[in-house]
Amino acid sequence: METNQEYRVLLYYNYVHIEDPEAFAAEHLKYCNELGLKGRILVAEEGINGTVSGTVEQTNAYMEHMHADSRFEDMTFKVDAHDKHAFKKMHVRPRNELVTLRLEDDINPLETTGKYLEPKEFYEALQDEDTIVLDARNDYEYDLGHFRGAIRPDIKTFRELPEWVQENKEMLEDKKIVTYCTGGIRCEKFSGWLKDEGFDDVGQLHGGIVTYGKDPEVQGELWDGQLYVFDERISVPVNQKEHVIIGKDYFDGEPCERYVNCANPECNRQMLASEENEHKYLRGCTHECRVTPRNLYVKEHDLSTEEVKARLAAIGETLPETTTV
Repeated sequence: METNQEYRVLLYYNYVHIEDPEAFAAEHLKYCNELGLKGRILVAEEGINGTVSGTVEQTNAYMEHMHADSRFEDMTFKVDAHDKHAFKKMHVRPRNELVTLRLEDDINPLETTGKYLEPKEFYEALQDEDTIVLDARNDYEYDLGHFRGAIRPDIKTFRELPEWVQENKEMLEDKKIVTYCTGGIRCEKFSGWLKDEGFDDVGQLHGGIVTYGKDPEVQGELWDGQLYVFDERISVPVNQKEHVIIGKDYFDGEPCERYVNCANPECNRQMLASEENEHKYLRGCTHECRVTPRNLYVKEHDLSTEEVKARLAAIGETLPETTTV
């Protein structure tokens, strides 16, 4: 039975000067709410970056509205069919940066950026043994899915990436480097930063992984796993030719593509876990997170102290004497 695809998710960005981000954000939020969209949009002096969801009619109206503004007339929208809203609310927020690198000397992608590689060119680069493929995303995004052979920087946030590169410079020096990210916006700045750092041969996947997966020629080939996305879908497919699961369950290492957050709100770690293991381990990534009185899983399921003790005993753990739930 076909899924009802009356909704769509739009992903887009544009580096262009916006005079007063705060005023723009307030006016734009009002427009989006009137239209009935939901999503998250960031506005800075350097441009706009957003993901919004709505009906086909609403998203069409939004794209027409944006293209009618000379600042955004050439902006590319990546469009995904969906069966409902991908967000709970609508946020439009002014920011200092569209993507947080916090460099001493900021990069303007309109002046300095790596060479754009279209999907077919990137597909060829993936198979070139003299080319280093560098994932510009965070570790938890990589762990769910990535291009075959890509390097995984050990970073939790994008702003850690420059430091990681400096610490691993020997691996990258005098090499051809191609980089990629979800929709392309992070690579615009990161590839420019690489060039400023003295790496000469730097390319980036134009339009990001989303564009690569939709390309009719490459059809997402050489991508393994799922693509992590920052909305309620959490993950979407990329490779149209084959699906290889590379994610591993945090608790038992079994193949898994289901992300949950640790039930301890002070931790909130993202981890891959099956439903069975989520219940077995009370959605806690450590013993401390399982037994904290603030464990949200215990509250959500209204578990008694005795029930928590029984679950813990099943995995060889005990509830501290002083703890009650």
